[in-house]
Amino acid sequence: MLTNAPRGTKDILPSQIESWLRLENKIRELCKVYGYEEIRTPTFEHTELFLRGIGEGTDVVDKEMYTFTDRGDRSITLRPENTASVVRAYLQNKLYANAGLVKLFYIGSMFRYDRPQAGRLREFHQFGVEALGEKNPAVDAEIILLAWEFLKSLGLDDLKLKINTVGCPACRPIFRRKLTEYFTEEADELCGDCRRRLEKNPLRILDCKIDGLKDFMDDAPKIETCLCDDCREHFSALKKFLTAAGVAFEVDNRLVRGLDYYTKTAFEIQYAPLGAQSAVAGGGRYDGLIKEIGGEDTPAVGFAAGLERILLALELQKILPEQNKKIAAFIVAAGTAAEIYSFKLLTDLRRKNISVTMDFGKKSMKAQMKAAAKSGAKFALIIGEDEVATSTVTIKNLETSAQEKIPLQDVSKELEVRCPPFS
Repeated sequence: MLTNAPRGTKDILPSQIESWLRLENKIRELCKVYGYEEIRTPTFEHTELFLRGIGEGTDVVDKEMYTFTDRGDRSITLRPENTASVVRAYLQNKLYANAGLVKLFYIGSMFRYDRPQAGRLREFHQFGVEALGEKNPAVDAEIILLAWEFLKSLGLDDLKLKINTVGCPACRPIFRRKLTEYFTEEADELCGDCRRRLEKNPLRILDCKIDGLKDFMDDAPKIETCLCDDCREHFSALKKFLTAAGVAFEVDNRLVRGLDYYTKTAFEIQYAPLGAQSAVAGGGRYDGLIKEIGGEDTPAVGFAAGLERILLALELQKILPEQNKKIAAFIVAAGTAAEIYSFKLLTDLRRKNISVTMDFGKKSMKAQMKAAAKSGAKFALIIGEDEVATSTVTIKNLETSAQEKIPLQDVSKELEVRCPPFS
């Protein structure tokens, strides 16, 4: 139906905007403290960017991307995530030229063809940060700490940080081979998705929501038995940095994340009351992605957080901010001359950054006063023939019903004194 939004999309209504603005303001404040600068990338990219960046064989590429051919016969994809786009922008605009470590953050819409459910939509919004150009595990810890502090600053409790290492190109092939050998023996017990993953991406079997509950998963090979010295030392240092920052964590050897570009560090922050979809932020290191896309061999690390899921967590904890609908004044005008007089006053007050509105429906004075009461305004500015003739305004306190007539030129000063939060 034309009156319904496409399945998996959702309008963000005026009554909900306060919550979104609060999140976005927190993001920008915290990223400024941490030294991250905002970047905005296109909503769509060449499909090849995601095929190479995310990796074929992942659920995102195989089943979830919105891909189409444009009128120039080019394959285009709505971005399913933003790390690959940020890396492309980093390379195209030579952001690496003036600094060793480039620190960026973004807020924007992503698109995945997935089964819609609470906290998961086909168009969803993410906040993410990317630190490009440094291999020190202290940067991994900084990224994790930024995500943690953001969620804690919103007032969320029951958060749990899980970390893991997924190895690197030197040691991960050993782990993949061991997983393939092990799960081949259990192939008949695997779900359909995991039987496909067995050939393309056996690490993804580890965090399957279906097979993860089966007994044979407990005896699956562990990554720590395959790590090279560099990956082992990196992970050990990360744990020390997190401990120094006072952040509790749990090592989860099944945590692999869903994108192929991760190397070494992988992490998730979970909010348990959300149930099966408990991850509210996650990310890791992706040292090979920049080279894969066409740049030099450059280390990088980042994370993304789903804003819809965070808002759901805030709602569950009953700490969503109240919508502030209050304005300073509502102008009530009686007659054509009063309407012109009122519109000039409305314009003058707004130019002084005072929040004020009026009714444009030529309603009766009684109807306009009812509208003023419903508007959330603290004062009604009443203008009739007498006020026009004497260049005055009757100001009425809608909470106490007290009213007085004041000169027109004093209206803005009076409102600034009487209701400064709304002026």
